[in-house]
Amino acid sequence: MRVTAALLVLAAVGRPALAQSEEQLRAHFEGKTVVVKIDMPGTESGVDLHPGRAQPIVFPDLAKRLKQYGTAVHPGDQVLVTKVKVKKDLIEFQLGGGGYGTFGDDASPHINVPSAPKTARERNLERELEGTTDPGERRRIRDQIDRLKRDRQREDARNQARAAEARQIKEANIRQRRAEGGSRFNIRYERAVPIEALTPAGLMQALADYVDLAPATTTAGPPSAEPQPDELRKGLTVDEVDAILGRPDAVTQRREGTLSVSTSTYRSRDRTITVEFVEGVLIRFSIGSR
Repeated sequence: MRVTAALLVLAAVGRPALAQSEEQLRAHFEGKTVVVKIDMPGTESGVDLHPGRAQPIVFPDLAKRLKQYGTAVHPGDQVLVTKVKVKKDLIEFQLGGGGYGTFGDDASPHINVPSAPKTARERNLERELEGTTDPGERRRIRDQIDRLKRDRQREDARNQARAAEARQIKEANIRQRRAEGGSRFNIRYERAVPIEALTPAGLMQALADYVDLAPATTTAGPPSAEPQPDELRKGLTVDEVDAILGRPDAVTQRREGTLSVSTSTYRSRDRTITVEFVEGVLIRFSIGSR
């Protein structure tokens, strides 16, 4: 009983200590820039680092992630520390956003394309066929059903072609997002993060072979509030385009077969930007003068 009580006391003391240490690390590192010494993959899985081992990084595992997700951070890159998170046996040292695939990131290129449904006319003809015995009339009805079926098949082929285009664009956008989404070091310990690692000096010691603090640089001025259409590219989602251009002045929606197509119009003082989306993915846009 005494041992159990002692463990409960240690656990109760440990949680505030971890929170306090995390706040200290965040205050010291977040917002600073580091120079990275190794390739880092474009995923929230990042690079696993095991201090104290003969080989702190399992490089074959890192190579698999680089091959699967691409390289988001290269040796010599100066990257902003965007978050430091302390967990029971892990410190996350997030760079440039922490890697693509975190909550809210759409990492799947899948676009659902259901088959074109039977029309009411086709269903009515099938019911009519069931109640018809005359051979000539049955042939006539079957011919009509076959024509409607071929129409559905052509519609399915058109939908699949447009979905394939949207899927390729979305895949390219995900690759681009991975390249821009940063990465992270996951500094892992066997049972718990040791006290000596919960200080800025201790954390930098664990990372010393892989990052250096960058020299201070002047901060750029505030970004322009004007919409920047040069940031548009195929594969962006509706929300991402709205984040660049603001709320659209007009939105029209239609269906092409089983695909949902929408057109958003954005207007500023001197130009109009028209953007077309298929299943929420940008496939084309145009910019005109007002």
